[in-house]
Amino acid sequence: SDLDHLFSSLHPKPEGLVLQYGTAGFRTKAKHLDHIMFRMGLLATLRSKQTKATIGVMVTASHNPEEDNGVKLIDPMGEMLKPLWESYATQLANAEQGDLLPTLKDVINKEAIDMNQEANVFVGKDTRSSSAILSQAVLDGVSALSGHNYGLVTTPQLHYMVCCQNTQGKYGEATVEGYYRKLSKAFIQLTKNASNRTDDQKHLCVDGANGIGALKVREMESHLQRELQISLFNDGSKGKLNHQCGADFVKVQQKPPTGIKVSPGERCCSFDGDADRIVYYFTDSDGTFHLLDGDKMATLISTFLKELLTQVGLDLKIAVVQTAYANGSSTHYLEDTMKVLPVRCTKTGVKHLHHAAQEFDIGVYFEANGHGTVLFSQAAEEKIQQLLEDSNINDKQKRAALLLQNTVNIINQTVGDAISDMLLIEAILAIKGMTVQQWDAIYRDLPNRQLKVKVSDRRVIDTTDAERRAVSPAGLQEAIDSTVKKYTQARSFVRPSGTEDVVRVYTEADTQENADALAHEVSLAVFKLAGGVGDEPKPMK
Repeated sequence: SDLDHLFSSLHPKPEGLVLQYGTAGFRTKAKHLDHIMFRMGLLATLRSKQTKATIGVMVTASHNPEEDNGVKLIDPMGEMLKPLWESYATQLANAEQGDLLPTLKDVINKEAIDMNQEANVFVGKDTRSSSAILSQAVLDGVSALSGHNYGLVTTPQLHYMVCCQNTQGKYGEATVEGYYRKLSKAFIQLTKNASNRTDDQKHLCVDGANGIGALKVREMESHLQRELQISLFNDGSKGKLNHQCGADFVKVQQKPPTGIKVSPGERCCSFDGDADRIVYYFTDSDGTFHLLDGDKMATLISTFLKELLTQVGLDLKIAVVQTAYANGSSTHYLEDTMKVLPVRCTKTGVKHLHHAAQEFDIGVYFEANGHGTVLFSQAAEEKIQQLLEDSNINDKQKRAALLLQNTVNIINQTVGDAISDMLLIEAILAIKGMTVQQWDAIYRDLPNRQLKVKVSDRRVIDTTDAERRAVSPAGLQEAIDSTVKKYTQARSFVRPSGTEDVVRVYTEADTQENADALAHEVSLAVFKLAGGVGDEPKPMK
């Protein structure tokens, strides 16, 4: 009865509110989330008892506006929550107040959870004004058991610390300081291989999206011993989270964050609100904006790794994992020029990419939006380690093996991490003596366009072949195929949004004009065949 009382009075659920645990956990207006947070604290505690391991709970809505918030659970190895438990999360979130206890007991019985097993939950939050009170609601759910509140951290830092804790420190020390030390040490070791860098080359402009990433870059700076000299913009002191800044703004608007003055050719990057995504960019002397997105980062990183493997003579299988949104030019470059085979394409969503990357010795995965990392199999890490202990290798092999070892250490293998990806890219550019312009020139992106078409029910669209072909409604794929044939170097696909009743359209072609015209034609086909609502799509200006 104590439990009954606890559940009825604390963090009550508004009647009739229904939310779905999606790719990014729960995400909606902060004012609707109090009961969800409390219940996710309960669920994380059960998951911890069931796995006999530490579970993470991150309070963030990433790149969404400041008034939103959200919550996602982190499984023992720092990965995303298992799908079965996503469905428990949805059931628990939507149970009306009186059904909460029975729903909870149902999970306990189904999973045969020993309630005497100790639980350990790490809770982290971003800088949103609502995050403090919402993370407290999570802790209320956990506090009956044994939670661990990490306070303000980036999402990837919490993933990292959960993994450190559950590998008994093999992956690193489960503190923010431990994270800074491991990554900085690797960065400093890597940049020792770069010849006479000037202060100009060590300089980088960072847009912190007025979020947690900005605070953490500041904390980390002293560890980098001026090997990286950062000018930090949108540090949260006056601007609003993700407003006119951040990785999403820069990628979608194809321009630098509002109010940032950068000199032509200056290297810049933007984090998103919880610092698990990053994009690079620069403006050239005639004012043209150049974006270096996830595809360009994956290309730079995989090329670097492939060269090191060749130098050291290790026969490891390296692959790049992309989604259908990857620019066609990047795929051609990797397959034809670099011969980094295979290039795998998966459905949109980090968990699909992560899963596919695990099939290789070294799996580099990035979404075009800038979320990505590199996974090394245990066998790959062991082989690199053995090489370093081998007295028969020559100096060139030894240098390459050391570079590989430090690259493994600089990467956060649990999840995409803006700070880790930034340090890796800065190190690679330094070692190769490359400017951002030279990096950008590796291949030229095909002009592309993304549009949304409102439909009455997004479920009428069903896709196959990693979302590159539509199976239903009847006739849609045929219509897309015949339209695409009219253009040069053209490609298009459509997929239902994961979050709203819209269909997302992607096109690319030899010119922006053609990509836009193709996007309009495909949007019309979707509108007509998939139950469009409102006005039919108009041609682009």
